[in-house]
Amino acid sequence: MVSMNSTVKMTFRNTATFFGVHVASTPLDLNYYQLTLATGNMPKFYQSRKSQRSIKVMVKGSHIPLYGGGARLNTVNGSPVEPVPLTLNIMVRSKAYVLGALVKPKFNKKIECALIMDPKKMGKPIRLTNKCTYEL
Repeated sequence: MVSMNSTVKMTFRNTATFFGVHVASTPLDLNYYQLTLATGNMPKFYQSRKSQRSIKVMVKGSHIPLYGGGARLNTVNGSPVEPVPLTLNIMVRSKAYVLGALVKPKFNKKIECALIMDPKKMGKPIRLTNKCTYEL
């Protein structure tokens, strides 16, 4: 059984000069291989033109059974001994109203970040720069 509590901090930037963007509420998943250990929900918001904001999302999982998938995880007193590979999956869905209701382009981006949780660095932030891939 695995319990996990973490926070993901993201910065959204709208560089458009003429229109704002509506970002929909989407889930965030933290996976150990194909097994989802923790989930969280990004709140919906409106990002005005030429602006940016930081958002913090709680990603939690409580008593998740590993079903034999964690056979490679060695623990001492409930803490892992060696680094654990994790994948953070985010789907960002946004919509812009360019000419009122006439033109409404939609933008869907799938973001996947490969990160390693090191037990020696527990409680310290893990930087996601250069660890993420983006799909349209």
